[in-house]
Formats: sequence, C-alpha cells, structure tokens
Amino acid sequence: MIEADSMTSREELHKLVDYIPESDVAAARKILRSLVDPVELALATAPLDDEPETEEELAEVEKALSDPRSDISMEEVLREYDL
Repeated sequence: MIEADSMTSREELHKLVDYIPESDVAAARKILRSLVDPVELALATAPLDDEPETEEELAEVEKALSDPRSDISMEEVLREYDL
C-alpha cells in the first residue's frame, strides 16, 4: 500500500485519502473536519435529540408543511426581513 517510513505523517495522511473508497468519502470528510473544527466536533459527538415533540411543535410543523408559501425563495425571505 504505502511505504510510511519514507514520508512524514502529514504526507502519509494525504496519500491515505486517495485510498478511501468513494462510498466512505463523506464519512471521512466528517471525521477529518471534526479534528480541526471544534464546531464540527461538537456536531459529530452531540447526542441525538430523542425528546418527543410537543403537541405545539407538531402543530407548527403541520402548519408549515401545509403553507402554500412554503416554496418562498431566499431572495423573498431576505427582502421580507430587510436583509
């Protein structure tokens, strides 16, 4: 595979990336990003939100999904909020 003795650790990492199967690239990207970005690490290690939704939350989701303006463009949103 790779002769690790003749290269630095960083060079070896660069070479290893080339051997990652295409199906695992997204997972590898998440792992590497979590090593350099504290926010990515927090997201990657955050517990799942397993708290059940309240009746109010369920009603708001239903309302949002049934809203005929749900396909509003980002430009319209920005304009509506003077952004």
